[in-house]
Amino acid sequence: MNTVYTPNAPEPIGPYSQAKKAASLLFCSGQIAIDPATGAMSGKDVSEQTEQVCRNIGNVLKTAGLSFDDVVKTTCFLTDSNDFTRFNEVYAKYFTSEPARSCVFVSALPKGASVEVEAVAYKADK
Repeated sequence: MNTVYTPNAPEPIGPYSQAKKAASLLFCSGQIAIDPATGAMSGKDVSEQTEQVCRNIGNVLKTAGLSFDDVVKTTCFLTDSNDFTRFNEVYAKYFTSEPARSCVFVSALPKGASVEVEAVAYKADK
């Protein structure tokens, strides 16, 4: 098992890694809208935050030699059910392969984020 790290995604804010690669699977930790360049939250609304979340996930995937097309499952967390449609509009631009997904509404996320997404990707080892 290998730890995946990129400076192009936020530093973990707890005792976890950005991602772990186990054989052909990559498990990406949940990403919130932290700008890796500044360490600050990015985005005024759920659409802007979702863009940053997806950029962060994309950078972790890229570092592991994968892409959004390799994602087989996501788990999404939103703090406001009224944001569901706007979240989906941004999410759909990145996750075009339509992986399996769970989306739950929670009372709060770290750093006051509106959205968090975690992903599992698969690519057969060569």
